[in-house]
Amino acid sequence: MPEVAPIPLARLTTLRVGAAPARMIDAHTRDELVTALREVWADPEEPWFVLGGGSNLLAGDEPFPGTVIRILTRGFAEVPGAPDGFVRLRVEAGQNWDELVAWTVAHGLSGIEAMSGIPGTTGAAPIQNVGAYGQEIVQTLVEVDLIDEATGDVSTVPASQLGLGTRTSDLKHHYGSVAPRSAVVLSLTLDLARVGHDPRIVADDRLRQALGLTPDQAVSVAEIRDRVLAIRASKGMVLNEPDPDTHSAGSFFNNPIVSEAVARGLPANAPRWPLGRIDDGATVIPLSQWDGQLPAPQPVEREVKVSAAWLIENAGLPRGYGLPRSRASLSTKHTLALTNRGGATAGEIAELARFVQSRVASEFGIVLMPEPVLVGVEL
Repeated sequence: MPEVAPIPLARLTTLRVGAAPARMIDAHTRDELVTALREVWADPEEPWFVLGGGSNLLAGDEPFPGTVIRILTRGFAEVPGAPDGFVRLRVEAGQNWDELVAWTVAHGLSGIEAMSGIPGTTGAAPIQNVGAYGQEIVQTLVEVDLIDEATGDVSTVPASQLGLGTRTSDLKHHYGSVAPRSAVVLSLTLDLARVGHDPRIVADDRLRQALGLTPDQAVSVAEIRDRVLAIRASKGMVLNEPDPDTHSAGSFFNNPIVSEAVARGLPANAPRWPLGRIDDGATVIPLSQWDGQLPAPQPVEREVKVSAAWLIENAGLPRGYGLPRSRASLSTKHTLALTNRGGATAGEIAELARFVQSRVASEFGIVLMPEPVLVGVEL
């Protein structure tokens, strides 16, 4: 088994914080990954976690007292079973996500081009149902190969059984809670539409709006990728070594989902997106049951997603805000990213995160929850 000298997690994560763990294993193949996990799981007392691209992790300043398994499996291949007009790809969990997106665009395939520039590895995509600008992995995901912690068994699980929702799944450890299913992704399978390289109309309203397209404006998948990369770069959301605004975990807080009553209490200019279906108000009563009276309408309380970035900025925390003498700050391009300006500790990142949470809660009564995985850190 390829056990290696532990590397400080500050060198392996985009936030650039974290001490070296007690033990580290590099898994370059699926067999190595399965063997390593089964060996670690044989001791139920040993702490562990798997590390992909390190783009969604805040690791603590104290050494992790267990084993970190790096998923370094790479590659993807076409497999049979795709519907007409689609290509089915099976992708190893350690495959770089944006390299996969670039390949699909170069081959005229559609389904993940709006998720260009997202850092990290492919195995993380179904865990948090990664998405951007109207596309989510749930729209193209067919199935995943998992290894289950409880049994050590490998199985193929359909996407419909993963509990995929807004930036979540049954595989995700949300802060302060345990994932419903403890398993590690070995590979995933996607169905992507074969659209070619010619311009075509973009059907999704959110993607059109984000790209500044008119309803009848046609663009190619390559143009969509280029525009998305430009937008992400303008927000510091594309990794760029000289730019400290990109030394982050991306969006640090989830967009909160609140009740309609809470949403109505926010200022009118607060961005919000109602979730779920809208009732058309029609009531159908069979003639045999009609008594001449209409039943009283039942109020339906829907959930509403609101913008965490707007809440932060309107709680008095502008872009670039940092606490005194801290080497962590909000990005100068986007208030939703907490950044390492050079030499920051995990403690400094966490201190800033707690301050942001307290200001937003004090101003709006909403508690922001972190999106990255926190290891050895408490908010």
